[in-house]
Formats: sequence, structure tokens, C-alpha cells
Amino acid sequence: MTTMTHPPLTPSSLELVDRAHDSLFEARTASTAGERYVGAHLAALRAAAAVLAVRGRPTRRGRPRSVWEVLPAVAPELGEWATFFDAGATRRAAVEAGRDDVVGSREADDLLRDAATFLGLVETTIGLPRGRLPSDALPLSY
Repeated sequence: MTTMTHPPLTPSSLELVDRAHDSLFEARTASTAGERYVGAHLAALRAAAAVLAVRGRPTRRGRPRSVWEVLPAVAPELGEWATFFDAGATRRAAVEAGRDDVVGSREADDLLRDAATFLGLVETTIGLPRGRLPSDALPLSY
């Protein structure tokens, strides 16, 4: 029987997963499609950052790179997801800048489902059971 070992979880990775769940909740309860889209995208971004917090970042010098550019180097199994969410970053930025016309309800709802799926995969990838961590599961010392 093969068991998977995972690098140890860090307080920051647990906090990022918790914040990703918060973002998904906020997205689900948002009143506009744009707010749902932004919340879902932020949830995915925080989930990806949790993977980087656990697995580390590649040591390359040069220009700053987005989480979506770095993620495939540390978690190749999430590479397609990184490409997918990277493609939505421009749309998220447009909504955050006040452009309500760039996202419809269908796109927002689809992204919300995709972000929830991605968060579940991230939890499995870093060795967490799927589902929301209670806030009191976070270590007290930072």
C-alpha cells in the first residue's frame, strides 16, 4: 500500500485555505455577477497561494511573477488550473475597476463552481481533508 507524504502545513497555508473558503462564501452570497466572479477568483488565488506556502517557490531571479505563473513549477498537476484562472485575471481586474459589463451571471456561476472544485483539489494536494477548516484549527503562534 502506497501512502502519500506531504510537506508540513504552515500557519500561512492554513490561513490561506481558510480565507479561500471565506471568499467562496462571500461569492455565493454576493448580489451581483461581478461580485461573485471577483470572490470566486480571489478564492482560487488564495488556494493557489496556499500551495506555494506549503511547497515553496522556485528560486528564479527576474521580474515578479504571478501565482498563476509559479504554480505549475511547484505543482505541475495544477498547471491547467493555473492557466485557466490566469486567463480570468484580466476580467477580475476589469470588474474591480468598475466595469460591470464584462461578466454575466453564467460566467460568475461557472467560475464559482470551478473555484470550489479547485479549492478541493488544493486541499487534497497539500494534505488537508476536503472541507472548511474551523478557525480554531489554525495554530495560535505565528
